[in-house]
Amino acid sequence: MVPPRVGDGMTTAGGPSPGEVTRLIAASRSGDEEAVGRLFPLVYEELRRLARRQLGREYGTPTLNPTDLVHEAFFKLAGGVGHANDRSHFMAIAARAMRQVLVDRARQRRAAKRGGDAKMVTLSNVDGGLGALDPTEMLALDAALESLDPRQRQIVEYRFFAGLEEQEIATLLDLSVRTIQREWVKARAWLYRELYGGERP
Repeated sequence: MVPPRVGDGMTTAGGPSPGEVTRLIAASRSGDEEAVGRLFPLVYEELRRLARRQLGREYGTPTLNPTDLVHEAFFKLAGGVGHANDRSHFMAIAARAMRQVLVDRARQRRAAKRGGDAKMVTLSNVDGGLGALDPTEMLALDAALESLDPRQRQIVEYRFFAGLEEQEIATLLDLSVRTIQREWVKARAWLYRELYGGERP
């Protein structure tokens, strides 16, 4: 399946209703193979904003522009749309797909550099977002996330990569906001131990 091009009925102002997005997600989950094609134009601009957020973490000159990242992620994302419950969940899945694209690119870049100078991943300002990550940093963070407790990994992905609010995450995971906050703190401490070999300052 090929994602629609810009201008093919893309919604650029006002945006689709959350109900329409959720309806198409449900249709995909029920086996409607055309639902993903109808969903993509409706959320295109939102996906581009998410892509810009993700690309802001690449070190040096970005290897993709937001449109390219959205389209590459589409092929990873298409098969997972039916697993989404609603719009917020869909955007979280999209964020993971984009992260996978960038991690694949980071592997290619690191291989091309044959190592290079490794840098320590910086998570000190994680609430405001990571700074630029070189390929070594991005791969180190990805490996640490994959080893994180599954629920905490979801919280990090939803909050940090997808930009969801605590209440949205709590709704998605059927947990209290207080639990999300507590697990977020634990996840950050665990990542520091993995990446730095010590407790987070």
